[in-house]
Amino acid sequence: MNIVVIGLGQMGGNMAMTLHAAGFAVTGTDVSDAARDNLAARGLAVTHLDALPEADVYLLSLPTSAHVREVIEASPGLLQGAPKGSVVVDTSTSDPAVTRELAQKVVEADIEWLDAPVSGGPAGAASGALGMLLGGESATIEWLTPMLEAMSARYTHVGPAGSGHVVKLANNYLCAAHLLTTAEAVTLAARAGVDPTACLAGLNGGSGRSAVSEVNFPKWILSDAFDSGFTTGLMRKDLRLARDAAHHMELPLDLLEQVVARWHEDPTGLPDSADFNRITDTILALAQTDAPFSNQEETR
Repeated sequence: MNIVVIGLGQMGGNMAMTLHAAGFAVTGTDVSDAARDNLAARGLAVTHLDALPEADVYLLSLPTSAHVREVIEASPGLLQGAPKGSVVVDTSTSDPAVTRELAQKVVEADIEWLDAPVSGGPAGAASGALGMLLGGESATIEWLTPMLEAMSARYTHVGPAGSGHVVKLANNYLCAAHLLTTAEAVTLAARAGVDPTACLAGLNGGSGRSAVSEVNFPKWILSDAFDSGFTTGLMRKDLRLARDAAHHMELPLDLLEQVVARWHEDPTGLPDSADFNRITDTILALAQTDAPFSNQEETR
């Protein structure tokens, strides 16, 4: 299976190297000379965007739906340049409405489509331990199974084209909300004299647990590491996409609106470049515990 990876940032570059290490024939490309040079130095075949080889799979890892549209329709123009029967796999977190539009054009060009947004961050991409949400045809997924298994620890087919991106936005909305609510829960307990790690141990043994309480808090927040590889700006973008999707469907989701507003209320104090777990800082500061969270012993 020949694979072209378009977009060699932290996610795309690590996915490309994982697939390369798994024995696939992988070529990477990016508009950035530095990104191409970095991957070439690690042994990956690279090329310029306007010189893509024919491939079985074109795997996209791009910032926005606008970039996905450009790659498909304009430069390099996969609608015209990709061989019939090849597959476009969009691992970006994209606007579902745009995804469905582009997927229809791709299929009409006799090319297969799979939206496959990922979770797990750069570390998951580098270790082949991503989670993937798949939107497309079952036959396409079956054909791509060796590639999907090399990239991910788990993948879930959630429906036709666009479904993967819908569920990814729903997932990120929940993650964004859980960061706020878990921080408030920990702060409530800390003000009452409960150690934050003890509070989390209790939450994680009960019905209030989430990936945020089980993973984000001990790994990135209580440890003061804040090096998840996912930025506040990216989460804000995904929340706007979720809100816009709700508006498009005329869904009055009041809590979603409040979560979006909360994440956007302090762009100066919490810049887009900050680790997304930093959204908890101002809430946890209200706890007024005697010792900083980073010095608390982790409860296992």
